[in-house]
Amino acid sequence: MKKVAVVSLSGNVGKSTIAKHLLLPRMPGAEFIAVESINADEGSDDMVRGDQFGQLQEELMMMDSAVVDVGASNVEDFVKLMQQYRGSHEEFDLFVVPTVKDSKQIKDTIATVQALKAMGVPARKITVVFNKLQSSETVEEEFYPLIQYHEVSKAYTLRQSAAVDYSELYHKLRVHKTTIPELIADTTDYKAKMREAKDDEEKMRCVAMVSMRRLALSAHENLDAVYAAITKK
Repeated sequence: MKKVAVVSLSGNVGKSTIAKHLLLPRMPGAEFIAVESINADEGSDDMVRGDQFGQLQEELMMMDSAVVDVGASNVEDFVKLMQQYRGSHEEFDLFVVPTVKDSKQIKDTIATVQALKAMGVPARKITVVFNKLQSSETVEEEFYPLIQYHEVSKAYTLRQSAAVDYSELYHKLRVHKTTIPELIADTTDYKAKMREAKDDEEKMRCVAMVSMRRLALSAHENLDAVYAAITKK
């Protein structure tokens, strides 16, 4: 898998989490493109112009590997322009559609899959990632409408094991400006540093790092399993 688009007509489904923490670390050398930022210089975050999309697809053709994160406010324009540039969807090996269990987001997920299907994207290149699943929940119960939609339409590839567990880690990563691989690779003995700390602020930072590393280990294992599920032939 070399080029992946992360898309959803809905916000608050964790597209950035999927793009930056699930995909990028497991696609060596992949470049990251945020579509919501390609028009920032024009002072608008609401519309992707045709010339911008044309430039984007030309850049993609030159890249060996890429993860494209399409902001919710840009998805409709992105899809319409992809329809104009016939066959441009073929630049992507996979379209990942993140979703959460809220009814609106599930409806938007179905609408996203339908939009991709309408432009000719085959079901084998569309996969749904079930995000923020609590330990007491199952995909079959929480995302039943999506399971049912798949049974009727076969419009996307269903992998019930492609479920990202809920973890407070993802919020902490943004606050502390770090990543899961960085946390796992960090061999600092924060417990020793905590004992040596001269003030409470430094102690709390050490405690936070120990806690995040523990969360990172379980999150890494979960994300490995999800990646294996969505890339399974």
